Amino acid sequence: MLKILLLEPGYPNKYPPLGLMKISAWHKSKGDHVVFRKGVDAETTKETWDRIYITTLFSFEFKRIAETIDFAIKCVAGQRQRIFVGGIAASLMQEDFLAESRWQGIRFIKGLLDKSPAESLQLDAFNGDLYAEETQSKPIEEYIPDYNILDDIEYKYPLNDAYFGYASRGCIRKCHFCGVPKLEGALRDSVPLTELVKGIKAKYGEKRHLTLMDNNITATPRYKEIIDEIIDLGFGAGATITRRGKKLQRRLDFNQGVDARILCKDPMYLREMAKTCINPLRIAFDHLGLRKPYSQAIRYASEFGINKLSNYMLYNFMDKPEDLYERLRVNIELNKELGLRIWSFPMRYQPVTLKDRSHIGKNWSWYQLRSFQVILQATHGVVTGNPEFFDHAFGENSERFNHLLFTPHHMIFYREYYERQKGQAERQEFEQRLSRFSQEQKTELLDILTNLKTLKNIQQTKHSSNHAIQSLLAFYRPLDKEQEQDIIQTRKVRSIVTAVDIAHAPILAEDQRVEDAGLYDNPQEKVVEKIQEKIVEKIQEKTVESSPELRVATR
Repeated sequence: MLKILLLEPGYPNKYPPLGLMKISAWHKSKGDHVVFRKGVDAETTKETWDRIYITTLFSFEFKRIAETIDFAIKCVAGQRQRIFVGGIAASLMQEDFLAESRWQGIRFIKGLLDKSPAESLQLDAFNGDLYAEETQSKPIEEYIPDYNILDDIEYKYPLNDAYFGYASRGCIRKCHFCGVPKLEGALRDSVPLTELVKGIKAKYGEKRHLTLMDNNITATPRYKEIIDEIIDLGFGAGATITRRGKKLQRRLDFNQGVDARILCKDPMYLREMAKTCINPLRIAFDHLGLRKPYSQAIRYASEFGINKLSNYMLYNFMDKPEDLYERLRVNIELNKELGLRIWSFPMRYQPVTLKDRSHIGKNWSWYQLRSFQVILQATHGVVTGNPEFFDHAFGENSERFNHLLFTPHHMIFYREYYERQKGQAERQEFEQRLSRFSQEQKTELLDILTNLKTLKNIQQTKHSSNHAIQSLLAFYRPLDKEQEQDIIQTRKVRSIVTAVDIAHAPILAEDQRVEDAGLYDNPQEKVVEKIQEKIVEKIQEKTVESSPELRVATR
């Protein structure tokens, strides 16, 4: 019996590690002892491990991935041949991982475990690898995932009460920003859904939701068959499950989104989808050229009664800020026309092989990206379809949006303070000065702010020969502790939300948000999100009137 350690780096993520769950199922079928850990824990080094598997997710988490691999080397006393590293980052960046001299001997697995275990895991009988003879056995990819390992850790994934799987793998597209073509290849069928769901139910009990991670479900020739199968499995429109005597709504989620370019061609796709308990229907809107197919897909969805909609909105790729704004505005207009409430999730593009979040698109600047992050942090990265909220948060037109991206970050972060309270005069002076700038002056200003990257010492050096620009830079100096305390005492709450924002704040379950929208450059920034959550909770409890803190926040 082997002792197997499964490791997931300590980054926050929404979904359980499906690959490790399948590896666990395979090893347990051999009678091996399997333990799952998230992050590094010194206690783990005190045990002896025959084999360690490490999963990887986003490439920009390379630092934590590397920390986990180095930790695994300690766990096996330097016997690197016992370590296997796979997943998205390891697949897309295999050469980078192999180039690290300190990791020589570790097996970095590229792609899916869809061949025999021996071939997928690079097992070698000559080197004495156990199970190296399994060259004709069922692929690990086809095993029922082991849900029991999730009980080994304290970390709770926002979405865990669900059947996780695929009805298809791969994609027909070759989008330059996407890693799916390299990771999964061409579109093909996966393990039958009925087999997967019934297998999970038999071993681990019935799950409430069905989360399918297909990259382009509408492109498969079996689309109608798959929808019928989903309905037969208990996920038809209005489906419920009874727990402790209560009926709970079930939810189907194609969490990677569906393709507007296919949906717009035939109303059949959304007519069929409407027969399921889809919630939300996620449609990608990655560039402005998709406006017509995206809008038609939304209209079809509305026609067939699908009114819980969201979209993924890529930015920082080839787009400009005004391009992003126009896409956001499309949803506002569709909401007005169709009476919908579409949630948008702007997702900051990062190359799939970059080891940090440093990428800046050719039409963006560091300062503009940072400004947009600050705007989004107040809404958990969600853009609601409410016009009043949208106009206030993002501007009533693209010119105003671009203007907001020039604004000092503390004036965005503490927007109500600077628009309605003691900071109003300072904000007005800044606005008046900036309004007199020519386009050339604005370009120079943006270049200075971008090249600084840190604004702490902004006044210690002369950055421009233009007096107006040099003078305006004083407004960008970060607040000192005393200034910040004054604002906090005035507003009581560290949040940019206003009465408008709170009234229409997007209240979505954590498991309905995107995996990583690129909102935060460091963990400390999540404090804004935590504050917003508390505010929304109190609003939902109807305690605004009884809370002095919230009475101040909502004035």
